[in-house]
Amino acid sequence: MKFKFEELRIWQKAMDMGEELNKVAKSFPKTEMYNLTSQMIRAIDSVALNIFQGSIGQTNPEFKRFMGYSIRSLAEVVTCLHKAERRKYINKDEFEKYYADSYELMNMMTAFKKSIK
Repeated sequence: MKFKFEELRIWQKAMDMGEELNKVAKSFPKTEMYNLTSQMIRAIDSVALNIFQGSIGQTNPEFKRFMGYSIRSLAEVVTCLHKAERRKYINKDEFEKYYADSYELMNMMTAFKKSIK
């Protein structure tokens, strides 16, 4: 038995990205623990959490609203990635990989949101 949201590819991808970027953020310097590390972890976790929240017993307008929150959280993650690269916490190859993953998920989530009637 599964919840419906567990079958959504966007939720699955957001969950996978969340675990991967959680490890990345935890590798940042200890001085960033309450700043960029915390912000990035909260933002990436918020992506999957808002997909789930919108899908549970909500009306379609509410689901769209939660998808909007999820999309904005992913944009926040991208900004955190830019900051991490500028501060040399991740290298260019890592940035490009996570940026591409984020871009793909953003496109998937945007298309999904548009499909909600």
